Amino acid sequence: MKLQKLIGAVALMAGSLMMGSQAIAGDKLRIATEGAYAPFNMVNAQGELEGFDVDIARALCAEMKADCEIVAQDWDGIIPGLRARKYDAIIASMSITEERQRVVDFSDPYYSNVLAFVAAKGNSVDTSKDGLKGLTIGAQRATIAGQYLEDNLGDIASVKLYDTQDNAYLDLNAGRLDVLLSDKFPAYDWLQTDAGTGFEFKGADIDINDKIGIALRKGDKWRARFNDALKAIVENGTYAEINAKYFPFSIY
Repeated sequence: MKLQKLIGAVALMAGSLMMGSQAIAGDKLRIATEGAYAPFNMVNAQGELEGFDVDIARALCAEMKADCEIVAQDWDGIIPGLRARKYDAIIASMSITEERQRVVDFSDPYYSNVLAFVAAKGNSVDTSKDGLKGLTIGAQRATIAGQYLEDNLGDIASVKLYDTQDNAYLDLNAGRLDVLLSDKFPAYDWLQTDAGTGFEFKGADIDINDKIGIALRKGDKWRARFNDALKAIVENGTYAEINAKYFPFSIY
């Protein structure tokens, strides 16, 4: 190849790479979260979304150089909204389950979860199946905790399911629930509040190998990019900084 042609080819290749980089940097991404699951996702006094999920979403977007908008979506409609293309991804503390994997893809896990029972301090609760017999136990609907109650305790206890975690807390506080089953980390956060001071964890954690991932439409190109970005923010310390903002222990 003549030198002039070689220089021209290199220049054309460099221009193409720059255009590709600009296209990546300009990618627009719409991400849904629930906004009612403190401290992972909630709405502050200014009406803005915040929390661990929101901070992780922003860190991933910064790593991918994507122009992201984060929106709130009620939990019951969050997967249908993704499939209807109202947004491109869900970062809302969603457990990776076989049932969900039939309709959406998931990123690699960005944290791990266990379940825990919560009840009033001074209330001696036996969290064995026999000990929970006849009690009224609550959880958020369409969650791992809710499914666990229905599958394992529905035949011996009165199971009440709620549209939001906050409403489950309200009924526990009002005495309409004997026990609440929850993801441990949001319950831990609630126990630090004024509303939660009269309550505590009961019994042992329930470890069901629950992994939390980012939900995407089947076959979506963003899955690989989210995985690469997640690996990067773990390695560069950004993930640890966000974790420490909400918990005095690692949830990764």
